[in-house]
Amino acid sequence: MCYHSNSEPIERAIRELSPLGVTLRGYKIDCMQREQIAEHADKVMEDFGSIDIVVNTAGGLLPGSVSDNGLTLFDLDLDIMEKMVTYNLFAGCIWPCFFYSKKMIPNPEGGSIINIASMNSYRPLEGRASYAAAKAGVANFTQWLAVHLAKDLNPKIRVNAIAPGFFPSKQNWESMASQTGELGWRGKKIIERTPMGRLGVPDDLLGTLIWYASDASKYVTGTMTPVDGGFTAYAGL
Repeated sequence: MCYHSNSEPIERAIRELSPLGVTLRGYKIDCMQREQIAEHADKVMEDFGSIDIVVNTAGGLLPGSVSDNGLTLFDLDLDIMEKMVTYNLFAGCIWPCFFYSKKMIPNPEGGSIINIASMNSYRPLEGRASYAAAKAGVANFTQWLAVHLAKDLNPKIRVNAIAPGFFPSKQNWESMASQTGELGWRGKKIIERTPMGRLGVPDDLLGTLIWYASDASKYVTGTMTPVDGGFTAYAGL
C-alpha cells in the first residue's frame, strides 16, 4: 500500500498498521509536475512489483477561482481558471491515469482506477465555472478510459468515479459557515436540498471506495456513483 504524501496522518497509519504485517510506503510528490507522477509510478513498481488500485484524490478550489460576493465571470483571472482546470482534470485525473494505468496493463488480474468527481460533474454550481468544467471532464474521461482500457488493452482493468456530495473541510468550510462557525446560508441551502438532511462525513465514502477497489465490482466499469445523501436525486419539490 502506498500514498502520495508523507504527512503526519500517513506516518501515523504506517506506525499503526506495520505491526499488523501491512507494508506501507509514503511518497511525497507534486501532482502538478507530471514528471514526478511518472517517477512515482516507477518507484511504486520498484517497491511493490505491481500497481493494482489507484485512487486519484487531488483537486479542489484555488484562491481567486470562484465568482461570488458580487463578482462575475469577467472579474476572474483567466490564468487562475486555466490552472484550476489543469489541477482538477489533468493533475487530478488524466496524468495519473496515464502513468499508473500504463503499469497496470500487464496485470493478469487487471486492476481498479477510482477517480474523484463532484456534484459539479452532474450540474455546474454557481460561481464555480472552471471547477465545474474540470469535474465534468473527469466524469467524461472516466467513461472514455474505461472503454479504451477494457476494449483495447486489458478487459480486467476497471475505471470508475465517485462523486462526493458536500463534505465539510478546511478548504470549503468558510463557504458553508458563518463567521460564528455555524452553518451559513449556503450550508443551510445544501442541507435543505439533501434528502438525508446532513452534510457528509469521510466515513460515508468508504463503502463505495472499497466496493470499487474490490472484486465485488469486478464487472463494473465506466460508472460514477454519487455519495451525496440524495442531493442529485432531489428536484427540490
